[in-house]
Amino acid sequence: MKERIGIVGGGPGGLMLARLFQRQGMSVTVFERDAHADERPQGGSLDLHEDTGQRAMRVAGLEVEFAATARPEDQGDRLYDEAGCLLFEHDGHEANRPEIDRSDLRRILLDSFAPGVVRWGQRVTGITSEGERIRILQERGGELFDIVVGADGAWSRVRSFLTDVRPVYQGVTLLELGFDETRHPHVAALAGHGKMFAVGDNRAMILQRNGHGHLRFYGGVRMSEEAAAALSESGEQKIRARMAEAFAAWAPDLRRIVGEGDFIGIRQMYAMPIGTRWVTRPGVTLLGDAAHLMSPFSGEGVNLALADALDLAEALTQAIGMESIGAYEAAMAARAEIAATRAAAGLASIFSDDGPGSVLTHFQERIQQG
Repeated sequence: MKERIGIVGGGPGGLMLARLFQRQGMSVTVFERDAHADERPQGGSLDLHEDTGQRAMRVAGLEVEFAATARPEDQGDRLYDEAGCLLFEHDGHEANRPEIDRSDLRRILLDSFAPGVVRWGQRVTGITSEGERIRILQERGGELFDIVVGADGAWSRVRSFLTDVRPVYQGVTLLELGFDETRHPHVAALAGHGKMFAVGDNRAMILQRNGHGHLRFYGGVRMSEEAAAALSESGEQKIRARMAEAFAAWAPDLRRIVGEGDFIGIRQMYAMPIGTRWVTRPGVTLLGDAAHLMSPFSGEGVNLALADALDLAEALTQAIGMESIGAYEAAMAARAEIAATRAAAGLASIFSDDGPGSVLTHFQERIQQG
């Protein structure tokens, strides 16, 4: 196969796809808007599942690098209520979903490429078809490819070529903070070895242990899309004040977290409508969040992106054209619909009037099911 392949987006899914194509000797180019790999924070820790994320790393020939960097010791879960009472704890040692920082996963993939595969500082504005080929458009000109894959996340520019459907606000907005465990030992103690959830009355606090002695905090509340947009423009002090007000009745050890740590940003939860599909078009497809953005409360996001890359690489190495892309999209959409349904249910249970009740039931059932 001598077709030129262009991948828009240098996140885990896009980079995995490029790695798989490169191993097959294909001509592949990744367009990434960041000027370099360290331009902006890549997000928190990810747990790779055995039959999706870990399988992709094995097929990509990166199993050793993953094992050297992953943290199997950080798979635990804790659940508190708003009064600070510990309701559930499990060490997660049998989960086989080792954690890895998103930045470390990206580095492993980037280090596996030949020079020139990733083009940094390349902002894509859209794509158009020209005969049987696809032009990737940029602010100055464009470039023709035989296959273009949109791996460009929630607000994908490639997606608009295939469908007018866009992500929908899910009613929840999160404050994101970063902590160093040596400067904030009380935060590290709350997190334990893995993730901590504190849940109550349509609010939640989540602490996630990352690598290199760091932790991520997410404080989430329900609010309208308009209120969330206004809050995001108001600056760090007002954002912290709004979140402090939301958690004012919580236990002191929990509510103090909102005023500490390094401010990272505020995140509105968006998701593509569950079951989104489109008419297959020659030479263009999507993977990961560009295809099936969902809330993070199923733990499937990056695993789906890596599984998508694996399936798409297999489809395109076996055949080219509408049939191979259509078969990939059908399988990808069916898998994503199941995960998106779970993600929506997870968000609804965490941010509910029931407080921690349904979340506790979920944890208990997961342990019973092994």
